Amino acid sequence: MTIASKQIKVALIGNPNTGKTSVFNQLTGLNQKVGNYPGITVEKKEGVCRLSRGIKAHILDLPGTYSLNASSMDENIVTELLLNRNDKDFPDVAVVITDVENLKRNLLLFTQVKDLQIPAILVINMADRMQRKGISLDLEKLEKELDTRIALVSSRKGTGIDRIRELILDYRTLSSASCTDTTALDPEYFEKLRKAFPEHEVYKLWLLITQDANFVKLDRQEVPDTSSFNTKSGSEIKRLQQKETIYRYKFINDILKEASKTDLNAARGLRASLDRALTHRVGGYVIFFAILLLIFQAIFNWSAYPMDFIDESFAAFSEWAKNTLPPGLFTDLIAEGLIPGIGGVVIFVPQIAFLFLFIALLEESGYMSRVVFLMDKSMRRFGLSGKSVVPLISGTACAIPAVMATRNIENWKERLITILVSPFMTCSARLPVYLIIIALVIPDEKVWGFNLQGIMLMALYLLGAVAALLSAYVMHKTMKTRIRPFFVVEMPNYKIPLPKNVIITVVEKTKSFVWGAGKIILAISIILWFMASHGPSDRFDRAEEIITERHAGSTLSEEELETEIASYQLENSYIGIVGKAIEPAIRPLGYDWKIGIALVTSFAAREVFVGTLATIYSVGSEEEDTIKNRMAAEVNPVTGEKVFNFPTGVSLLLFYAFAMQCMSTLAIVKRETNGWKWPMVQLVFMTALAYVSALIAYQLLK
Repeated sequence: MTIASKQIKVALIGNPNTGKTSVFNQLTGLNQKVGNYPGITVEKKEGVCRLSRGIKAHILDLPGTYSLNASSMDENIVTELLLNRNDKDFPDVAVVITDVENLKRNLLLFTQVKDLQIPAILVINMADRMQRKGISLDLEKLEKELDTRIALVSSRKGTGIDRIRELILDYRTLSSASCTDTTALDPEYFEKLRKAFPEHEVYKLWLLITQDANFVKLDRQEVPDTSSFNTKSGSEIKRLQQKETIYRYKFINDILKEASKTDLNAARGLRASLDRALTHRVGGYVIFFAILLLIFQAIFNWSAYPMDFIDESFAAFSEWAKNTLPPGLFTDLIAEGLIPGIGGVVIFVPQIAFLFLFIALLEESGYMSRVVFLMDKSMRRFGLSGKSVVPLISGTACAIPAVMATRNIENWKERLITILVSPFMTCSARLPVYLIIIALVIPDEKVWGFNLQGIMLMALYLLGAVAALLSAYVMHKTMKTRIRPFFVVEMPNYKIPLPKNVIITVVEKTKSFVWGAGKIILAISIILWFMASHGPSDRFDRAEEIITERHAGSTLSEEELETEIASYQLENSYIGIVGKAIEPAIRPLGYDWKIGIALVTSFAAREVFVGTLATIYSVGSEEEDTIKNRMAAEVNPVTGEKVFNFPTGVSLLLFYAFAMQCMSTLAIVKRETNGWKWPMVQLVFMTALAYVSALIAYQLLK
């Protein structure tokens, strides 16, 4: 089979913080997709790289791992794939990404991959830092001693990427021989292992045994079952692993003594000074919260113009559709159902994009790791560790990847607590709800140069974080205490964020939000439109006749009469009946039956709330208006007060700050905790807290 007859399968492997994602983005651009590995909630990133002569490479970006001795689900994904040649994703060639400043540590993983007799390319990234750090490398010496081909790369400047493509294309010329001989550590043991499984490589068998001892039983359908080979105890296997690690580092040290030189005087820089400031026990928090305040101010101020444009465009488009298309059911569906529903999501794309932009900048720059380190002592008081900060911060984008990120927490109690409290963090799905309610009830004014709406948004984010920490503290005190592990976090070098990485992150995550929310909202908008446009009794069908008779002889204008008819029709529709049924339970919170409908539908996903109201307030209206204006003009027919006033607005904000209202997150929690017990506890507790908080706030403020 020729190379041109199939795609070359490439596995991108490397330690965390080596720039692996940057290299992946450089190779694939936007020709990539993100999903989950089958049956588990670990992110799977894959893309296509076009090589010369029309040949393509299918590139799989594997989770970051320090070695093939797996201690977490992410690391196990890498090891299990490399052990199973029958896996559909097993690579033709492994591209191991290393960081020029941490080459010694990174090469441990490379030697393990090489010893599995997989053709491997060594990529030494961040070459642009070599001169500043006083580093020089003898690439010919490294290639000879490691028996590989090397690409010296700067993913920041885009140099060396073509070299990677060339090496991938010529992968058949790479040596697949081992670069070390681990059998020398215990010749008798490894000889027994070779005789027991003569058809398999010894190092592969050794890794299978250590996987069983250290982590989980592997799927034995395609790999040899070594679980019965018990000539050593678990503690003896651990000691032999430690000897292997020492042996590999000795091998690496001997090579780097000759092939790598560092001028320590040139290596000194500003990093230590920056670390002292950013991780200071007082100043570090001040800097962090100042950055958060600036982010939320920017989200409101910068996105105002594109949001207004989108808002007005969808209102005009809906009006155009109603006036241009032939009158009938289909036109009503388009103008009153689909366009307002979709517009209710698209309008928030600028603000969500800005949120993802700032998160990407913080991660790319290396600052987020400093936040993790800074927060560790504080988190321990609440029964969490510094590793819990990453899932909690991830929760500001979405609770689903936040729950998935807890797989890196070894201690089960800390992991469970983190899973249960992560949904309290203000995710991007809450953002549309917050933004429109804040715009309705909080004045667009500045105090001491700060926008009140931006301050309110930041307060809601802080409220979510406080709720998460207090809930964690309660669970920590009530759940059985276990031994706490040590906290270890790597401090990556400071970097100027790569524009390409940031853009790809913003585009992919925003697109994921829009498509994920859009599919739900599109379906619910159609259902809502049908339920709002039809009713079970003749009161719905005879709405015009009934209202006209009721107001016969009155001084109502034609426009006011049309509004009365639309309101009566909506009240007697299927959706109106549902809203009326739950109204007694939500009236003490300041909500009417229309808000009640939006609450019910938003249990599918929080962001559906806005789309639902957009659909409800557009149904039956002869003249379309923007969703914010329609909500602002909504009046309680009994009291004559605005429905979306300050007490109701605060009540709604608190309800959505605490309520679970995300079926997808519940499903992920169920999978991660292997049962429905904890997701049900989570749902009941968060819903009860949301209801009580909203009730107290409304009753005190009304």
